[in-house]
Amino acid sequence: MHKSERLFQLVNLLKGRRLAITAKQLAERLNVSERTIYRDIQHLQSSGVPIEGEAGIGYLIAQCDLPPMMFTVAELQSLLLGTRMASAWTDPVLSEHASSAMAKIEAALPDHLKQQLDDFPYVAASFGHTEDHQRFSSTLREAVVQKRQVRLHYKDAKEAYSERDIEPLGLVYWGGKWTIIGHCLLRNDYREFRLDRVCDISLLTHPFELTKEKNLQHYIALVKAKYAHDPVQTDL
Repeated sequence: MHKSERLFQLVNLLKGRRLAITAKQLAERLNVSERTIYRDIQHLQSSGVPIEGEAGIGYLIAQCDLPPMMFTVAELQSLLLGTRMASAWTDPVLSEHASSAMAKIEAALPDHLKQQLDDFPYVAASFGHTEDHQRFSSTLREAVVQKRQVRLHYKDAKEAYSERDIEPLGLVYWGGKWTIIGHCLLRNDYREFRLDRVCDISLLTHPFELTKEKNLQHYIALVKAKYAHDPVQTDL
């Protein structure tokens, strides 16, 4: 069971209870260790979910403490899909925050809405998004935020290896793959690199600055203009 799904189920087991439920009972319900339950509860509490109780006595979420939520079913389903995708296809930090955000929402839902989320058929499977991909995503996100260059060790579609220093501008998800968008220092132009073809990545100390003609929005505008009347698929 993916962690985000486990947190959803944990919140559902805790909310609106008159009597507390112990970590042992929760562990048996969710088929995990008590240690995992304690860790999940601590994570939810630190994220603002109003869980009451303590080890050895039990836990619950009092319904009266929950804030009102004004979401439609479609809005909730959209949020659920977004958090599932973030949990499955990004890095561990974003995955944790996505799970926490949805758990907070779950905690405030009435039972009839919770059931509709349980029946939501869209699943974001993490197959193919390896630990290396997660690590690369984390490094790239840090580099984009801090505006620092990275060095990519890359294998292209023809199995040719290369090393590129780039100024990373962002990651774009299209065609079922994450693509790194960056300003290549060798070519002095935008270049795209598929995340699943990155062999290794290093965060460099060299900073860079965005300009009017070197930023993610400018790149996307160029791509939209290029393919507006002639959509094609590219194999980067």
